[in-house]
Amino acid sequence: MSIKKISKEQPSNFEFNKVNLNEANNIIKNYPEGKKQSAVMALLYLAQKQNDNWIPLSAMKYIAKFLQIPYIKVYEVATFYSMYNLAPVGKYFIQVCTTTPCMLRGAYDIVNVCKKKISENEKELSKDKICSWMEVECLGACINAPMMQINEDYYEDLDDKKTEKIIDQIFRGEKPKPGSYRGRKNSEPENNRKTLLNIKNA
Repeated sequence: MSIKKISKEQPSNFEFNKVNLNEANNIIKNYPEGKKQSAVMALLYLAQKQNDNWIPLSAMKYIAKFLQIPYIKVYEVATFYSMYNLAPVGKYFIQVCTTTPCMLRGAYDIVNVCKKKISENEKELSKDKICSWMEVECLGACINAPMMQINEDYYEDLDDKKTEKIIDQIFRGEKPKPGSYRGRKNSEPENNRKTLLNIKNA
């Protein structure tokens, strides 16, 4: 396991905005009395979303006070799980799946586009600081391979040209449309169903 990079530049303070504070309080209500520390992962995720996809140390300290637990308990969780970013990754964080199904269908063409368009190295911000990219393990969309995740959205059935188009849209300040880039709905066959065509309705 690689050591997670913690940003040298840290904001002096952090607190949830009004919307996320309300959400945090609702999350805590899901846990029994005396067990609200179990909400630490959900609150870290909220902090990451609010802070352009990364969690500063001040947010960990804030969450520790919010949950009334030792700061080290929050730090341990944030540094253990790969879903948490501890240094800036940009407004748009691109994760490219390179596990076998995606790899066989051209995942490294997507990686090469990211290297050309964004930065040569993983987790390195683009020149305008707007985005970064990294390789990840299976994102669970194998049937729509190759694919990538940008923030919370999936972009599937990609190739190098389609990936370039998506990244160019990001650099223009546009939000690319998520989903299949071969026109499929979810994981449906491309040219209609080929099996079970003769089964009558019960």
